Amino acid sequence: MKRSREKAASELFAALYPRLAGWCRRLVDDDGTAHEIASEAFTRLWARWTAVEEPRGFLYVTAANLVRDHWRKLERERRAVRRVTTEVAVAPHPEQSDPSVRLLVQSMPERLRVPILLHYYADMPIRDVAVLTGRKEGTVKADLHAARELLRAHLRRSLDHTL
Repeated sequence: MKRSREKAASELFAALYPRLAGWCRRLVDDDGTAHEIASEAFTRLWARWTAVEEPRGFLYVTAANLVRDHWRKLERERRAVRRVTTEVAVAPHPEQSDPSVRLLVQSMPERLRVPILLHYYADMPIRDVAVLTGRKEGTVKADLHAARELLRAHLRRSLDHTL
């Protein structure tokens, strides 16, 4: 029984994975992300293997949901970058958003990074960030201000070097 289940899953993977990954690739425009999404869809199918009546449909619906989540994440990141960069005196062109902003946020101390990620990237209100981090709202606001100042200084230096 287990052997036939594994064989059927293996055959399904061989038959559908390339097409599913290619479909995802067209949607996300990135090979690595496409393969991650297709693999995750198969992982979720495998976890529910005996309960899924139509594996192909399950895979495509799951992949579509994962693609949608990926797009939402990208849009949150774009909005966060736009919010932070609009406070800079010289507003950059939207198509030229500084790719190092993400790296700068990642390099911040946790005390500043976590509120930035929750507030700007996950669109959480300050009140929710305060609850999740166990800090007072005023502290969260001060940390967000300090993080924005770091980003502002970095962006000014970047702009000075490009002018």
